[in-house]
Parts: sequence; structure tokens; C-alpha cells
Amino acid sequence: MHRPSAGLPAFAALILAMLALGACTTVRESSPQRTATEQLLISTAVDRAVERMKFEIPTGTKVFVDAEQLEGSDGKYTAGAIKDRLLRGGTNLVADRGKADAVVEVRAGALSIDDKSTLVGIGSFDAPIPFAGQAFKIPEIALYRQKERLGVAKIAATGYGTADGKLIDSTGPRFGYSHENESVFLFFFSWRSTDLPQEEHTGLLDFN
Repeated sequence: MHRPSAGLPAFAALILAMLALGACTTVRESSPQRTATEQLLISTAVDRAVERMKFEIPTGTKVFVDAEQLEGSDGKYTAGAIKDRLLRGGTNLVADRGKADAVVEVRAGALSIDDKSTLVGIGSFDAPIPFAGQAFKIPEIALYRQKERLGVAKIAATGYGTADGKLIDSTGPRFGYSHENESVFLFFFSWRSTDLPQEEHTGLLDFN
């Protein structure tokens, strides 16, 4: 009578142990609800959209920026970027609408991220432990995995005189994009590509 090799159960146990150890490894980009990468993708797209905006407003004009249509932290960043652009163009910003010669209304059609993922392999799943009433997570087995994240900003602005309400200038919609791609091949080989600005780290906290 043929008996199964005693090495098979030991080998199977080793494989399960390795999978369990792999499942315990977690990479967390940040603890807040939104990651820094998400914020950088959107803010970089905003910067690029605003950089394409040219305001034909005479130098020295007192301008009030109306950003009521922009909501959330991304909207506040967008309003700040518009103000910076106007200041660099030679206008004077005022906080009181009644003291302004012109109003610039800002609107955004998009301030968000598109995600796309491709996986060739087996996604992670929970496997029950017999007689224990518990389960352990089997990690993802990726022959090939690619994750693409695209930051998109669509911004427009309209300027008009406070005295007569006549149009001074309209930028029309301006678009800005940013991206980050992460790829994994045969479990261990990974690479990343991005067009996000890379800050050069210097000082005491630079361990490279």
C-alpha cells in the first residue's frame, strides 16, 4: 500500500506559513482619510491648469476673487493658485468686494482622480482556518499588476467690472493633468513612474 510522503504536509505547511507572513506586511501611505499622493496628484494638476491661464486685466487693477463655487480643500488650494497667478500678473488683490474695480469668479469642472487597475494573477482573499472559526488573508499573487492614477483639473475664470458688470476677460476652461503608475511583475519586480514634482531631500532627515 502506497503511503503519502511525510514531506508533503510539511511542505504545504511551509507554503501556508510564507503566505501568512506575506499577508502581515502592510504599506500605509498615511493615516488621514486622503493620502499625500492623492493630494499631490490633484494639486499638481491644479498648478498646471492655472499656469495655462492668462488674465488680460490691466496692471494695478483692484481685483476681488470670488471662489464661492469652489468647495473643499482642493477648492481652497485652487483659489490660492488663482490669486498667485493674478498677483504675478500685476493686479492688486482686495479682500472687500466693495473696494474692487473688478471681480474674478473662479469655477472648477473637475478636481479629482481617475483610478485604473489591471491584475494578471489571483487577488487577495480570506481563507478559513478549520475548527478555529477564524480566517487568515491570503496575499495577492500577481504575475503582473499595474495601477494607474490620473489627477485631473478643469478650471475656468471670468473677470468683470464692478461698476458696470461688463466682461473684462474670460479664460475659458484650462486643463491640468498629473499621473502616477505602479507596476509589479512576477511578485517581486516593481517599478514606479510619475510626473509629480520630486522634492530633493536634504538635511538631518536625509538617510540616503
